[in-house]
Amino acid sequence: MSKQVADVGTLFLHESGDEYAVVVRRDGERLLRGRLELKRTDAGPRPGRFRVKDGDDDVPRRPEQFVEMARRASRIRISEQTAPGGRRDLESMLGAYQLGAKQVRTCRYCANKGRYSPLTTETAIEADGEFICPDCATRELEREAGYRGLRSGARDRLEELLLEVGDLERVINLLSGQLDPELTKFDEISATTDEIDLVPLEDLDVHDALKTRLGAFDTLLPVQSLAVRNGLLEGRDQLVVSATATGKTLVGELAGVDRALRGEGKMLFLVPLVALANQKHEDFREDYGDALDVTIRVGASRIRDDGTRFDPDADVIVGTYEGIDHALRTGKDLGDIGTVVIDEVHNLGADERGHRLDGLVSRLKHYCETNGCDTQWVYLSATVGNAADLADSLGAQLIEFEERPVPIERHVTFADGTEKIDIEDTLVRRAFDATSSKGYRGQTIVFTNSRRRCHEISRRLSYDSAPYHAGLDYGERKRVERRFGDQEIACVVTTAALAAGVDFPASQVIFDSLAMGIEWLSVQEFEQMLGRAGRPDYHDLGTVYLLVEPDGAYHNSMEMSEDEVAFMLLKGEMEPVVTRYDETAAIEETLANITVAGKGAKRLNDRMVGDVPTKHAVGKLLEYGFIEGFEPTPLGRVVTEHFLAPNEAFAMLDAIRSGADPAELVAEIELGEEE
Repeated sequence: MSKQVADVGTLFLHESGDEYAVVVRRDGERLLRGRLELKRTDAGPRPGRFRVKDGDDDVPRRPEQFVEMARRASRIRISEQTAPGGRRDLESMLGAYQLGAKQVRTCRYCANKGRYSPLTTETAIEADGEFICPDCATRELEREAGYRGLRSGARDRLEELLLEVGDLERVINLLSGQLDPELTKFDEISATTDEIDLVPLEDLDVHDALKTRLGAFDTLLPVQSLAVRNGLLEGRDQLVVSATATGKTLVGELAGVDRALRGEGKMLFLVPLVALANQKHEDFREDYGDALDVTIRVGASRIRDDGTRFDPDADVIVGTYEGIDHALRTGKDLGDIGTVVIDEVHNLGADERGHRLDGLVSRLKHYCETNGCDTQWVYLSATVGNAADLADSLGAQLIEFEERPVPIERHVTFADGTEKIDIEDTLVRRAFDATSSKGYRGQTIVFTNSRRRCHEISRRLSYDSAPYHAGLDYGERKRVERRFGDQEIACVVTTAALAAGVDFPASQVIFDSLAMGIEWLSVQEFEQMLGRAGRPDYHDLGTVYLLVEPDGAYHNSMEMSEDEVAFMLLKGEMEPVVTRYDETAAIEETLANITVAGKGAKRLNDRMVGDVPTKHAVGKLLEYGFIEGFEPTPLGRVVTEHFLAPNEAFAMLDAIRSGADPAELVAEIELGEEE
């Protein structure tokens, strides 16, 4: 024993029931852990029963050995958590041997387990009305996080908060949807402004009918001014990259509507989703319908084409990517195209549909060249990580405007599906009850992942609100837009799929889910949606709340959980737009290009943004019987007209040959196409 305690460092004593924990530490290492009982004598308390821990065993030692160890200690410390009576007994016992001790604040959790963890103001974590060490607090937090199924990114964030605020209970409460702003705030994106020489409306060289419709403004917005000053109205092809709600759409309209009014070719305005096409079609008809014929081309499905509203002779054609591509694949005459505006061009990088947009652009350029059209191309996006490279690939001039006129605070809290609506109600009321320095009440957009959820949330909010999605008719949507603009309602609840088309002057955006349907949001989509918070003429600050369900998912195909996705999105950098081709994508686009351009298909492939393995794709097309030479076979023509992947085509053929019910087959494909 004497050898073990010959150079004892710190002797630590802590009351534990009717006895005292004894810990000896030197140079950060624990040398001994034991238990000491005091006995009452006429002279006062003295060491009684003394046991030392040896593995799982308690080994008895003589009380004198405790005294010898105490005398060799360089310092003796008694925990503050020891009751006053216990501290007096220890000090009296030690004083009998001319030994002194100091009281120290220590971690009770550690002390109860035979560890000595002195606490300082900087390291103490409050828990259950006392203070514990960071290690014990982290273990308690990990236990709670594990119980709730929280994944790594969220756990890291909670541990950061724990060390910042030093209060375990406050941090754990965050897992129950608490809205403590000091804890929910993740970061703030500061406002940035650039000095742009704005174009006065009176100096704008556009058709009088278009200028009249712009009469409510004295000048163009900054991104519009940049585009005009860099040749937009002289026919320059442009890639316009600018944050949400900065006026990009009007850039395309300035070029396309002006040329259409002057008789210099029609405008094609292309969007990724049917819902957005319907909305844009209605907007164009309202804004320009008295001066221009406006039509829509979406294509109802891959199985049948019932685009009855489509007028190929119209001045303005609003369409989905697939709707216009279907027209090209089936040889439709689109007339003289003066301007093509492709909205959300970052969809070139989408996993499932990027190659189709890539192919569409190439095929549409081929159509314009073949038909002698003098076409201007305007590509629009809020979110591109490699804007200069993409502009080069598209052969367009880059117009990039990065201004954010209003700062945005981003907040995160945790809640399950049943708790989220109560939190949303609190946030919506809080925003609507506040007024900005510009005199506007705070209003909210809630993004969720289904139409049904839109109605559920809206129905349960205390203040007036409205669902807003593609399932509503034109009149219903316009009423919602008017009521929101007039500040008659506090909130709109919309689907993530409509994020690109929603243009409400909201001060607050709430993410009820981080999914679009059954797919997690990408960084681009997320950035575009949160950018809806805060308008310079209305608000002083934009606020974004992510309501994150620990271990949550919306479909069993989703490999990540919502808490993992949340911190990936918050910390993620804007991804570069890259169109990737696997074998299936290469076959589909090469077949479509052969159908449209015959022997010229290789040239169409070569100028696409992505690298298409043309030789391999042609070999597979010949093997599958989709082409003969550089012409599609009847089977190949059906496959390309209906956007079928080879495996889908063969599955259909097998089903037909086996006598399967055609109605069931069609229904299965139709359901798979729903957006």
